[in-house]
Amino acid sequence: MKVYAKTDIGRARETNQDSYYIEEGADSDFQVYILADGMGGYTGGEIASSLAVNSVKSYINNNLKKIEYNRETIKQCIKEAIEYANMMVNEKANEDENICEMGTTLDVVIIYDNRIYIGHVGDSRVYRIRKNIIRKLTTDHSYVEKLLRDGSITKEEAMHHPKKHMLIKVIGSNTFAEPDIIEKKIIEGDTILMCSDGLSNMLSEEEIFQVIQEEEQNVAEALVEKANEMGGHDNITVIVIKV
Repeated sequence: MKVYAKTDIGRARETNQDSYYIEEGADSDFQVYILADGMGGYTGGEIASSLAVNSVKSYINNNLKKIEYNRETIKQCIKEAIEYANMMVNEKANEDENICEMGTTLDVVIIYDNRIYIGHVGDSRVYRIRKNIIRKLTTDHSYVEKLLRDGSITKEEAMHHPKKHMLIKVIGSNTFAEPDIIEKKIIEGDTILMCSDGLSNMLSEEEIFQVIQEEEQNVAEALVEKANEMGGHDNITVIVIKV
């Protein structure tokens, strides 16, 4: 497993409100990857994303390593970790009126025994590239995604829709958040990409695929650089996992 990651402020923002975390090693039975894209005021988004990532990390470290690993216990642990993160962000937001509207997207990936387990809230994304085909494994919790799935707009129209940033589910906005839990088999040669919308709003899936195919060692930097070349309208965070 080779992993490449980078976060960047982009060209339009004054702060970087994305957060990520990677835990892997020869002494671990599983690998954990977490990515969050915060929102809500000058400091609120940064607080929300950082708190969500740290909450998930803490929950997984305190619980997953103490149980017998199987497909159901891993998925349940991811679900509970995200629910715990939501509670922590929501409680923090309610403590201070200056950050009361903060929230964050959250993607949690665990790789164990040739399977990828994903917990997902918001519009950050997880892609899989296999045999020259890129596939989005997560579904955006956004107004535009709903229009797209209803057939009201095309994929091309969705890329530039004026309500593209309107989310219908985020971490911290309510006392309870129900994450999508996804399980897929992975094989040698697969590439997994986790990214905030600072990448996916700047590059099409075809452009993302092209960069990943062309770059080997500096793939994370290349994706961020390309997103900035296309405008860099938001913070950009990418985690690339090559199986």
